[in-house]
This record gives sequence, structure tokens and C-alpha cells, in this order.
Amino acid sequence: MTDQPNPTVATSGRMPALYLGHGAPPLLDDAAWMAELAAWGRDLPRPRSILMVSAHWQTAPMAVGATTTVPLVYDFYGFPERFYRLEYRSPGAPELAADVKALMPGNEPVIDRPTRGLDHGAWVPLMAMYPEADIPVLQVSLPDLDPEHLFEVGRRLAPLRDEGVLVVGSGFMTHGLPYIGQYWDGRPGAPAWSEDFDRWAAEALATGDIDSLFAFREKAPGMPFAHPTVEHFAPLFVTLGASAKPDDAPKTAIEGYFLGLSKRSIEAA
Repeated sequence: MTDQPNPTVATSGRMPALYLGHGAPPLLDDAAWMAELAAWGRDLPRPRSILMVSAHWQTAPMAVGATTTVPLVYDFYGFPERFYRLEYRSPGAPELAADVKALMPGNEPVIDRPTRGLDHGAWVPLMAMYPEADIPVLQVSLPDLDPEHLFEVGRRLAPLRDEGVLVVGSGFMTHGLPYIGQYWDGRPGAPAWSEDFDRWAAEALATGDIDSLFAFREKAPGMPFAHPTVEHFAPLFVTLGASAKPDDAPKTAIEGYFLGLSKRSIEAA
């Protein structure tokens, strides 16, 4: 059903579903965060392929990206030149793309974007977790930002987990970039709105309060500062939908703050 694994890749039954904070290219210079992501990757069962849903690609209808040669998208500005020369030459995943299309309902077509590569929401964490770039990767777009619909998308993608596919929603638990002020200069900690939103989200996840998470715009403390735009929280709902038991508490794999933003990343069974 899904892409054949690299001979060096072992498969091990059902894969978890992840939601992670992907930071920005400077994450690659953050030794502590890199180590956390690398350790998480080592602790996971080895996937046959990886399905990435990133905050940085939204298009309707849902689209699948490159499936042969998989380029990188350098969708950022103002960083040192070396970040624009990085490569991550992962194999494509054409069979996984076909599986994704087959799992979507007939009234929600999935289109091809064969030249669309991996954006930094995909390749930055992959460089940390799977630096050998030897696992097939497919990126798909967010078709919209509606939590309940994205949850349904995740639910439809859930069978892929039994085929060894690691489903990854890539965003940032808080993403109030216009409001982090002095944290840009490396001040430790986080602003109150970031801490409040992170604490609220952690509690909602721990208690399986999916309805409150759906209504985060109205219910979460720290809004709208934590998410002045909501695309970085949206991939969480794909992850929760892909979970076998979305109302069970997921494992927190990474927590803490980067530039005042919550790095909280979770692993759902």
C-alpha cells in the first residue's frame, strides 16, 4: 500500500502521530533543541515513510507535493546565506501520495503539485530527527484552518499509521512573533500570554478536551497574542484526528520555550 522502505529502515507496526514545534532555520544552531528532536527520532519506531503537514503550506483543495525529486523551499528571509544552501535529499513517496488521495472523500479532491518541495516547517525538524534523509517523505497541504475539518482529515489519514507511516503535524504551540519583543535577543523564559496558552493547551490535551481545543480562538488564554494567525496551531488537529484515541492524553516529547514561544511537542498513540 505505501512506499517500499529503504533496506536500512525497519518497520514496527503502528506508528504514532506527532505534533511538533518546527522553529526556524536557527533551530539547527540550537544544540539543546536539536538534541531533543534527535533523541525523539531515535526513540520512535523507524517509519517506512513520513507524511508532513506543515503550517507553511495551505491551499484548497488539499494538495500533495513532489513525489520524485523532492526539493526544498526556502520560505524565509533575513537569515545567513548558509541556510539557503542547505539540502535534504529525501526519497519521494509516490505510493503514499496515491494512498492519501484514495483516503479522501470524493467531494474533497486532492490535487498534485509535483514541483512543490518541503518547506522549512518540514525539512528543519527532519534534519534534526532523521539527518540521513533516507526515509521517503511526502508533504501535503492544509486544505483550510478549520479545526474540526482538519481533525476529520487526520481521521481519514489514520489508517496509514498501520502501514508504517509517521504522520507529523508541524507548527508551533505559540507563535506570537509580533509580540515577543526582547525575547528576540535571547532573554530566557516567555511572555505571560505564551505561558498561559501553553499551560491551557497542555491541560486540554491531558484531559482529552477536544471540544475546548476546537474552540481555542474563544477559550484559550493568551489569544490572540499566542496566535495572531492560527496556521501554526492548525496542524495539531490533523495529528489528533490521526490518533487512535484522540481523547487520551498524548505524551509530551518536548517542552520549554524558544524566543519566548512554546516548543511543546506531543506524540499521540
